[in-house]
Amino acid sequence: MLMSNKKVLVTGADGFIGSHLTEELIRQGYDVRAFVYYNSFNSWGWIDQSSNEIKKDLDVFAGDIRDPHGIKEAMKGCTHVLNLAALIAIPYSYHSPDTYVDTNIKGTLNVVQAARELNIEKVVHTSTSEVYGTAQYVPIDENHPLQGQSPYSASKIGADQMALSFYKSFDTPVSIIRPFNTYGPRQSARAVIPTIIGQLAAGTTNIKLGAISPTRDFNFVKDTVNGFISIMNSDKSNGEVINIGSNYEVSIGETAEIIADIMNVKLTIETDEQRIRPGKSEVERLWADNQKAKEILGWEPNYGGRAGLRRGLEETIEWFTNSKNLASYKTDVYNI
Repeated sequence: MLMSNKKVLVTGADGFIGSHLTEELIRQGYDVRAFVYYNSFNSWGWIDQSSNEIKKDLDVFAGDIRDPHGIKEAMKGCTHVLNLAALIAIPYSYHSPDTYVDTNIKGTLNVVQAARELNIEKVVHTSTSEVYGTAQYVPIDENHPLQGQSPYSASKIGADQMALSFYKSFDTPVSIIRPFNTYGPRQSARAVIPTIIGQLAAGTTNIKLGAISPTRDFNFVKDTVNGFISIMNSDKSNGEVINIGSNYEVSIGETAEIIADIMNVKLTIETDEQRIRPGKSEVERLWADNQKAKEILGWEPNYGGRAGLRRGLEETIEWFTNSKNLASYKTDVYNI
């Protein structure tokens, strides 16, 4: 199918990854409808910051993923759906888990049910590396056991299984993209890389963090976006779960040191107790096996390895240290 014959709905288009994905789809010539979270301010989230060249070609639909009627209406006339709408903050899931069930599990059900009824050609549902919990072996492939170590990760496990059940029960063409820790411009301050950069950019060299020994597989947002588009265009991905990760493991503490080196500052790290997860809930180790993505999709990271991480961090720092962008963040408070 030619790009001109595809109408792509991106749910969560107002968010970090969703806005980058929406912009790239427009740049590649796709007809895109952006599903954004309805609010009385008529805010389109990060899409508001997109260029006029992007916005003039964009069809925006404001709604709520929790409403089955609204999401079905948004999906009418679309051929492909990239479902990124979700609650993702782990600390917030500790005290408001019910909202995660409604948004992540029920919201996913609404999408795949509408896809079945409307004969959508492809649904790409967004998972997360958090569903694996602390690695039982590394690198983590798609056969690794799933462990719900937070209400957030449990809700995403449920959402993934709901999406896959429609493929197995009704042959709904669903694929699961499982990105590891995506970072880049526009990421929420609740995430560790913006937390580090934001504090340093605001002039604080004694920065507050939670645990710094856990390791992560950081994936630059451009690589994640390319993963979404590759899965969307691959018939071989139907019914499959596919990791999108850099295949490079680095600790939070070392990541902070790389950022400080790029920004040419000396930092000290202060442990902030409110940022520490409950012991059994902390995911101690994440490291992606991305072989399946390479074999099925021909995808591989452009920002892989330590050199790629540094390059991605340089681009991220450049964006965050722009005073206009930094003004959107509250660097002096803990964002959950």
